Amino acid sequence: MAIDLGEKRIGLAVSDATRTIAKAYGILTRKSRQEDFRRYAAIIAEQHVTLLVMGLPIPLSGVEGQRAAWVRNYTADLGDHIDTPIEFWDESFSTKQAEASLRARGKRGKQVKERVDAVAAAFILQDYLDAHAPTFNQSSVPGQL
Repeated sequence: MAIDLGEKRIGLAVSDATRTIAKAYGILTRKSRQEDFRRYAAIIAEQHVTLLVMGLPIPLSGVEGQRAAWVRNYTADLGDHIDTPIEFWDESFSTKQAEASLRARGKRGKQVKERVDAVAAAFILQDYLDAHAPTFNQSSVPGQL
């Protein structure tokens, strides 16, 4: 499961069991950390999540700022409340990709705002999945050159 943590909304995405395809799961409205953590735990159990991928805002300079520090602090606190391993993943441009994707599908205005965080989480998760996919060795496939 991927988390795109915002100050007001939290975008969530999950993958299929083979960790191949990410899909938007939904959006949570931020409440308290304790309430956020309780809702994550319920989703983790419901979806049989074995790894959390937390989007980390890394600017083009590569130097993490206050927002990244806040995400790291939040994640450290989350780690004390759940048993699921957590990995950080660069979330650069995920919101822009999500907005473009939604607009390409004919969504406008409020429709984009309502879904953008979950779709951004799906982009973060898909990027993570693609980077960690097993490499394909063509010589191991019979009949292939």
